[in-house]
Amino acid sequence: MKLFSLALFTALSATSFAKTYPVTGNTVNCRSGPGTSYGVKKSYQKGQSVSISCQTSGTSVSGNNIWDKTSDGCYVADYYIKTGVNGYVTTKCGSTGGGGGSSGSYCKKINTAGVNLVAQWEGFVPSPKPDPIGLPTVGYGHLCQKKNCAEVKYKFPLSQTTAKQLLSDDLPKYTACLAGYLNSKVKLNDNQLAALTSWTFNVGCGNVKTSTLIKRLNKGDNPNTVASQELPNWRKAGGQVMQGLVNRRKAEIKLFKTASSKQAYPKCQ
Repeated sequence: MKLFSLALFTALSATSFAKTYPVTGNTVNCRSGPGTSYGVKKSYQKGQSVSISCQTSGTSVSGNNIWDKTSDGCYVADYYIKTGVNGYVTTKCGSTGGGGGSSGSYCKKINTAGVNLVAQWEGFVPSPKPDPIGLPTVGYGHLCQKKNCAEVKYKFPLSQTTAKQLLSDDLPKYTACLAGYLNSKVKLNDNQLAALTSWTFNVGCGNVKTSTLIKRLNKGDNPNTVASQELPNWRKAGGQVMQGLVNRRKAEIKLFKTASSKQAYPKCQ
């Protein structure tokens, strides 16, 4: 009886002190899985607080592909939850939650070589302006989510330092969605994870999720062979081959095939 009482007290305490986050949308659906195709289990109203038990990747909503599993056992798009950060705030849900095979112990931040590669090919833009296909960007490839990039917390015009900070804020989201699409049998070192994060940052999580590259890696094909054969296919923007993308894919392949003894996925060394 004492053991039961202690367990009950512990469970109630954990629930009472769990951190909650406010809902920002007017009526936000909580679904049976991390995506808009899943059935609605319940709805939350604007201003209501929800407790997040874990997070995973799913259907992208306004550029954010993170979904939050609430204490009600359903999933809500993170875009509508005010967590205060642009990325994960708690542990990643297991594979049974629909978010891929990663246990969440992969390297959340890519190495310096990867950050520099992204910065090099995105180019530095101190104030918001359209990219080559007309999308408003700022810093090193930050795609504006609101008018005049109002979501950016750094003052415009950005310096290269604040632009790198913004990039560091953005990149973990793309590493997370990439990890969410890979099963736990895939083994990547830090250069390989960095190169694929650069690719994900460039083409978007939705395209990565349905790509042949991910399917082949999950099937067990040799990673270096897959990267060499699949990355060059991603060379178009607005339906046209862009020489800049051709060159970027070559740089990503070069980094991917650079030997490293540091494992980054599925576990970070």
